[in-house]
Amino acid sequence: MKSFKAPKAALGHLDTEAVATLVAAAADISIVLDLAGIIRDVAFSSDDLLAEFGQSESWIGRPWVDTVARDSRPKVQDMVRAPQDPARPRWRHINQLGAGGASIPILCACSILDKPGSIVVFGRDLRPVSQLQQRLVEVQQSVERGYSQLRQAETRYRLLFQTSEDAVLIVEGDSGKVLEANPAAQRLFGAAARRLVGRPATEPFAIDSRDGVQSMLASLRSLGRAEEIDARLAEGDSQLRVTGTALRHDSGLVFLLRLSPGLPDSHAASMPDGRRNLLRLAENAPDALVVTDSDGVILTANAAFLDMAQMTAEEQVRGESLDRWLGRQGLEADVLLSNLRNRGSVRLYATSLRGRLGTALDVEISAVSVMEGGKRHYGFAIRDVSARLRPVPNGAAVPGRSVQELTELIGRVPLKDLVREAADAIERLCIEAALDITGDNRASAAEMLGLSRQSLYVKLHRFGLGDFDADPKNPG
Repeated sequence: MKSFKAPKAALGHLDTEAVATLVAAAADISIVLDLAGIIRDVAFSSDDLLAEFGQSESWIGRPWVDTVARDSRPKVQDMVRAPQDPARPRWRHINQLGAGGASIPILCACSILDKPGSIVVFGRDLRPVSQLQQRLVEVQQSVERGYSQLRQAETRYRLLFQTSEDAVLIVEGDSGKVLEANPAAQRLFGAAARRLVGRPATEPFAIDSRDGVQSMLASLRSLGRAEEIDARLAEGDSQLRVTGTALRHDSGLVFLLRLSPGLPDSHAASMPDGRRNLLRLAENAPDALVVTDSDGVILTANAAFLDMAQMTAEEQVRGESLDRWLGRQGLEADVLLSNLRNRGSVRLYATSLRGRLGTALDVEISAVSVMEGGKRHYGFAIRDVSARLRPVPNGAAVPGRSVQELTELIGRVPLKDLVREAADAIERLCIEAALDITGDNRASAAEMLGLSRQSLYVKLHRFGLGDFDADPKNPG
């Protein structure tokens, strides 16, 4: 430690009060002892520290060793017995007893004064350092827990990755090159698996499938998602279903490509051409075709059903109940499912199908129950019959007939047509009455009838009521 070069010239003019002030300011706690170790005076650098020790005046006249914790007493006795050279003080950790017997850590050093033969103890409060050390330990423990959880997650990922039955490729987002392939992928690609890592992900696929895989990677890169595709391998000509998922990793993107078997080659080879053509016709049929489980939840549907339901993708209807779109909710679907369970099939069931935008179509439904893998499934064929012309010469009812006209048709038209026309007549009368009551205010009429304004406008158009050139959003 470097001392002052000329302490007498620089500090020799200081009186006792000035020296006491310097001693008190030099440490958090200052204790003046006599050579026997008895406390003669105490000073604190702050009122907060003074409050921590309580009645420190009671220390005066007591041995310093009696005011410290039991584990610190040997250190205090050693420091009092052999005070250190002021030029080279030795700092010791002392647990000083505070108010209520609390132990407060103090870093102390002793310096003996020749005149008047006293020992001065300089103490530094170690609590801020202890708190900082405690926080550091807590942070380290938290980091260790985080690393432990990360290692456990990585272990689980590795286990799933290695034991997955589906082939999985990890692809770098920017370059499109394969970073890793699981054992299932290595078995799938055979001899090509040895050179798979580090090569473009499109390389192991057949030439006519590479554009589809490349488009999937581009969609994952730009949108973060992509539709699953069918692809063929370059070796073996196996048909696969490829599903892609985008993941964030080290401020970059990686893609997880899962390759699951498509239609088994043996099945495809044994399937007659006529059966394959039948499947393609079902997908593109003008009538809606829907397959549900035993509870009426949609498993798959063709494009015609999506058009009728006013949906844009099969994913929007998959997992939804067919009851959502049929006639009266909670009734039509229950009738159909009950007949399918009891009879196994339904033919030409007349009802209506509601689109997402409120449009209603008259439809006929035929359905059949089949068993697949020990589970019951239902297939529905839904045909739009709203465009059929009804036989006017025989007096078929048209929307808006009066009750008298409807009664005259009894025996001339089927009962189901009479019921439908009666419902239309009542609906038209209610709408006309609501418009008359509200002064042709469509918004108020819709609220009175419990309809949305858009639904009311569709019904007005259906019954030929009102001005159709007007804006449907205009309440007037």
